[in-house]
Amino acid sequence: MTEPNRKARSQEGRGRTILGLVGAGALAGVLSAALVMPWAGGLGLTARDAASGFMAMPADLEIPRLVERVLITDVDHRPIAEVAQREREVVRLSEISPWVPAALMAIEDDRFHEHSGLDLKGLLRAATRTAQGDTQGGSTITQQYVKNLLIEQAASEAELERASERTISRKLVELRYAIEVEDRLTKDEIMEGYLNLAYFGAGAHGIEIAARRYFSITAQDLDPGQAATIVGLVRAPSYYDPLTNPDAARERRDLVLDRMEATGHLDAAEAAEYKGADLGLDPTPRGGSCYHGEQPFFCDYVMRWLQESEEFAEDPEERRRLLERGGITVRTTLDSAMQEAAQEAIDERVPPGDTTKFAAQVLVEPGTGKVRAMTQNMRYGFDPEEVGTTSINLAVDHADGGSHGYQAGSTFKTFTLAAALDKGLKYKTSFSSPKNVSVSGLSNCDGGVMSKWEVRNAGESDEGSHNMISATKGSVNTYFAQLQRRVGLCETAEMAERVGIHRADGEPLGVWSSFTLGDQEVSPLTVANAYATFASRGTFCEPYPVAAVTVGREGDADFREIHMRSHCDEDAVPTHVADGVNHLLQQTFKGGTANGLGIDRPAAGKTGTTDNAAYAWFAGHTPNLASAVVVGDIRGGEKNPLQGVSIGGRYYGIVYGGTLPGPIWQATMRRAAADLPAESFAPSPSRFGNPSATPPKKKEEEDDSA
Repeated sequence: MTEPNRKARSQEGRGRTILGLVGAGALAGVLSAALVMPWAGGLGLTARDAASGFMAMPADLEIPRLVERVLITDVDHRPIAEVAQREREVVRLSEISPWVPAALMAIEDDRFHEHSGLDLKGLLRAATRTAQGDTQGGSTITQQYVKNLLIEQAASEAELERASERTISRKLVELRYAIEVEDRLTKDEIMEGYLNLAYFGAGAHGIEIAARRYFSITAQDLDPGQAATIVGLVRAPSYYDPLTNPDAARERRDLVLDRMEATGHLDAAEAAEYKGADLGLDPTPRGGSCYHGEQPFFCDYVMRWLQESEEFAEDPEERRRLLERGGITVRTTLDSAMQEAAQEAIDERVPPGDTTKFAAQVLVEPGTGKVRAMTQNMRYGFDPEEVGTTSINLAVDHADGGSHGYQAGSTFKTFTLAAALDKGLKYKTSFSSPKNVSVSGLSNCDGGVMSKWEVRNAGESDEGSHNMISATKGSVNTYFAQLQRRVGLCETAEMAERVGIHRADGEPLGVWSSFTLGDQEVSPLTVANAYATFASRGTFCEPYPVAAVTVGREGDADFREIHMRSHCDEDAVPTHVADGVNHLLQQTFKGGTANGLGIDRPAAGKTGTTDNAAYAWFAGHTPNLASAVVVGDIRGGEKNPLQGVSIGGRYYGIVYGGTLPGPIWQATMRRAAADLPAESFAPSPSRFGNPSATPPKKKEEEDDSA
């Protein structure tokens, strides 16, 4: 195969202005008048008036960075989603097959390298043919580039209409700008700009996306037939769309190939070979939104987070502009291996599809706040009637595109333990914990006294006297109700807030008697991050999903890389308190509610089941990874409790935190933590007493002094 005519690649000097072609002012005026006389005569103007007015028109066309996609990758730079108002990827001319400019010049402007933006010969030829009934366009590639730039820059419907209208005034503006562009840019720069700017149909802006859309290859790999197919689209992208109108597309391609032969870019045999072949389409589905990405919910979370991130840009308007203009690469904190482990663990136990039952999980790195995985069984969809789909990210707060949250059940008992240890209470702090107990004397943070609270245990085996260790292992409601009274209701709620607990609906935490039993609606991300605070020995970090943002391309004037970090509080919880909590939560795996859910390395965790099994939870962590899982019914757990249900082919009389969320957590953590160091928790602080204390035999409240 011969190479296309190399003038398509030759590096021209600075564009020659029309003055350079004809000399000084008088001659320039004559030529300008000649160009505009067909319109000037219709307006009753003299040649001199037309020339003077034409050359006095504004000519400083701004050439902005093109609107491109936002590319979102995982932490290892692997693409997981693209978001764009216009799906485009800017490439250099050297990254485009030389057959593309050859085809474009052949069909649109075969004198591209001979003229300086205004092709008088071509214009007169087009006018003559049009007068004979064969409508022809007289616009050069430079003029088309200018028109596309004006459309690209249109900030309103009115501006878009003006840029697209077929009027004398619009044509004059286009012609005047073309002269200036040719003076400012080289031919190669104009060609590169055109091919990146042009719309090629099917949502493909620019040659790179077009090559992927129709042939699933890069622009650099396009052969003459493929180049002719794509270039042929610029005249009428919808009509010649090969995906919807292949016959018209093939006819148009063959016309382009004929022109490539006529202009010397192909010989007759080569043109015949490509004309004899079918279109050879291998389309890539349209992208440009989170919906089309591999991780749509995480993508949506990332985009919303960036819109609020002052580290990305201090000014909200600047953040909006950056995201709209695109041309940025967002490297997230997502670990694809961990994401896969979490997704498979959920899908195996709460399969996606025709079900109203949901499961969601988040993994967070302690000490950094990096969100490592975010999964749910519900697939991304917008039809509320389609069971098994949702556009709601079930793992995050409502403000981040999530739900209004789910009551977290006994996972909140962890915050009562932390508040108790922070107050100086010891593991042996014990209470008689019968099946039912009345708790009175609680006060909220405003000093209001709560009414008497009737608390009931979940099972007969919970009755008896318990201390912190045994009560944590058994998740004994009546014990924690009394421990909360000893510590203080307000102090318990404040401890929860110190580790980042807040309601998913944006309302203030409800500080009332049953706080320790987890009747607050929260998101899995919030719970996972709270447990990460204990895993990191008391350092709280705001969860964040973005590691770095690269703006522009390396070598460009506006290129820069913005590194993100979390805002952390190393003293959110005293180290010894966090160590004590970690010790207590490790006991749940030793004959407690998490028995049998170990992951073959040190782990701490807590089950959570709300009243009537509206929702079931498991939250737990190793020293270097924290996770929270929630299971419920998308229609609302209060009206559709997890009782007498079949999920994933298994019947559950009632779903507890340890019967379904726990196994999901276990399967996830075994795989997700496999490549992490098997770190141990710090030893139990001696100040809290015997780390293996057994509950006293008598049922009355025990002394909890040193």
